[in-house]
Amino acid sequence: MLTLDRIEILRGGSIGFELGAGITVLLGPNGAGKTELLEAVMGLRRPVAGSIRWDGADIAAWSPERRSRAGIGWCPEGRRVFPGLSVVENLELVARVGAAERRRRLGRVLDHLPALADKLRAAAWTLSGGQQQMLAIGRALMTAPRLLLLDEPSRGLAPVLVEDLFRRLRLLADAGLTILLAEQAVAVALGTADRALVLERGRILADGAADEIRRHAALEKAFLGL
Repeated sequence: MLTLDRIEILRGGSIGFELGAGITVLLGPNGAGKTELLEAVMGLRRPVAGSIRWDGADIAAWSPERRSRAGIGWCPEGRRVFPGLSVVENLELVARVGAAERRRRLGRVLDHLPALADKLRAAAWTLSGGQQQMLAIGRALMTAPRLLLLDEPSRGLAPVLVEDLFRRLRLLADAGLTILLAEQAVAVALGTADRALVLERGRILADGAADEIRRHAALEKAFLGL
């Protein structure tokens, strides 16, 4: 599906891996290159070197819009919903398909994120932080992605909302969606993810099953400099 080969997103670093099914979490402190890596996959920044392949095709020259049409969904840090639009307008805006398909996608989003169902006509700015995060994820899902990229989805949320968020991400993954996310909520992320990569200054310190990474010395090195 997604293959990164010697990607240089920060000077002096190099990242390479193949992404499989399930949830993969990118861990590391600020400046480790997590956001830069996600943006490179989405086409929002150009890597210094290396290649990114999607379904076997080199997508280096592809625009973000073309990557989205090819099945890569994007949920940026900070939610970035359209505050003056209603919830349903936020969701339908990105679905450039016919009315019947748009309704089908909306129904699937509401099945996965039922908290939005009672808020469809509400302005996005009136939603709570947790609801806005669900709206941002729902908006990405309206593009019918096979791969969903999420940048720090738990930022600013209360612990109980973070747990609910990751529970819903797990359900999406179990339904067949591949998820790659950057996170600093280490404990809940490792408790939900299938695989974890620990980054430091644009390179991979550790890559393995989430349960193994929980006990890996690289996690302390990345966050504490030990």
